[in-house]
Amino acid sequence: MQNRIEIKIGGHGGQGVVLAGQILGKAAVFDGKNALQTQTYGAEARGSLARSEVIISDGKIGFPAVRKCDILLAMNQKSLDAHFKNLKENGVLIVDSSNVESIPEIKARIFRVPATEIARKEFGEILYANIVMLGALTRITNLVNKESLEKAIRDSVSERTLGANLNAYRKGLHTKFET
Repeated sequence: MQNRIEIKIGGHGGQGVVLAGQILGKAAVFDGKNALQTQTYGAEARGSLARSEVIISDGKIGFPAVRKCDILLAMNQKSLDAHFKNLKENGVLIVDSSNVESIPEIKARIFRVPATEIARKEFGEILYANIVMLGALTRITNLVNKESLEKAIRDSVSERTLGANLNAYRKGLHTKFET
C-alpha cells in the first residue's frame, strides 16, 4: 500500500456513507495504520448530498482533507456527478450500479456493483447497500484486511443489525461485479 490513500464515499443522506467511512477508518486502525475520517452532508440530512472522506496512511496524516482521491465510491448518480472530477487519473471508481446509470468519460478502473439491488433482494432493506459496497471495496482494493473490516463492523453497528450487516459485507466480498 502507498503511504497515503485518499478515499471519498458519496451518496445521499440515509444511504450510510458516513457509517461506511467510519467503519473503513476503524478497519485501517485495526490494521495498524493511521486513519482520519471526515463527513459532510446537507442541512436536510436525509436525502441531501452526503460524503465521507477517509485518509489511510502508514505515517502521520499532516493534512486532514482529501484533495484528489485514489478511490471514489459513489452510491448514486448525483454523488458521482459531483465528485468524479476529484478522482485521480487511473484511480479506482466503484459505483452502485443500481443507482448510477451514466459514468462520465474518466481514466480510472471502474467497477459496477449492484449493491442496492443486492441489499433489497437478500436482506429486504436497501439500508445494507453501504455495507455491501464495503465488501466490494475490500475485495477490489485489498485496502484493509478482511477480518479487520469485519471487526470494525462488529464494533460499529447495533447487536440487533449485526448479523445482517456481517452478511451484507460477506455478500459484497463475494458478489460478481462488472468492470
